[in-house]
Amino acid sequence: MRYGLGFIGRRLCGALLTLALVSLAVFAAFTRIPGDSAMALRGIEASGEQLAALQEELGLRRSFWEQYRSWLGKLLSGRLGNSIGFQGASISALILDRLPVTLCLAGLSLVCVLLIAGALIPLAIQKEGSPADRIINTLTAFPISLPAFFLGILFIWVFGILFKCFTPGAYVGYQEDFSAFLAYLSFPALAVALPNAAILIKFLRASIFKEFSAGYVRTAYSKGNSRFRAFYRHVLKNAAVPGITLLGMIAAELFSGSMVIEQVFAIPGIGRLLIAGVAARDYPLVETLAVYIAAAVILANALADMLIGLIDPRIRR
Repeated sequence: MRYGLGFIGRRLCGALLTLALVSLAVFAAFTRIPGDSAMALRGIEASGEQLAALQEELGLRRSFWEQYRSWLGKLLSGRLGNSIGFQGASISALILDRLPVTLCLAGLSLVCVLLIAGALIPLAIQKEGSPADRIINTLTAFPISLPAFFLGILFIWVFGILFKCFTPGAYVGYQEDFSAFLAYLSFPALAVALPNAAILIKFLRASIFKEFSAGYVRTAYSKGNSRFRAFYRHVLKNAAVPGITLLGMIAAELFSGSMVIEQVFAIPGIGRLLIAGVAARDYPLVETLAVYIAAAVILANALADMLIGLIDPRIRR
């Protein structure tokens, strides 16, 4: 247990260090972009004196490290200031209003990925090249080959226009009606989940069949274990290690905001907010969202590493 806690502690420290370096890189990149917040607020027709006064007020004339320390302090304390492109709205309020939407969409998508993969993998592994394996292998190639935005448009046409399961574009907020909110999100969640589930199934299928050819599985057969018993008792733990790594990458992509799907289904989430912030040249908002996306990716991969370390003691060593 002590060794496991040490492994988790090292992974968390590594994740925090990576996030600190990413925040520094993001801030440095935005300070080198031509133009600044003062020019975005005043416009290109502002005089030099007006820009200089506003730059002094915003602290843009201080040294790089002073600006970074001030920005990082505001980021950690949650006092993120006001947006430039959203009528001066609070950045914290903008993010907190849209974050639950992205988290719910990502959570539903991840549940769909796990359910689809969990239902099809046991059928595919009965025997390599079996009819069930060939059918599943063929079906998973279809969603992988289609872009996410096309699947979203296809879902809108089939489920929204033809079958009237939902009204395209008629988003219902979680504050108004939570059940209707989840019902609306189920279709974009499925559109996001299908390609990711197909990739996970193909990845796990290859990993599982590779493990079935190992010597310890033949030993398990010699002891009277059936294929499914050998799979659940011996193969699954070893084959799950690369699958968990891929699942961590999928979760990182989902929780950082599905920008394309949010645009297609008119969902006011983090991804759509980021696109609007970039279009409005809202540097403070985009900086904050870039750090959030980096944090989601780093945290998801760190959790995947910890889970792998708990499953396989060799990783901890």
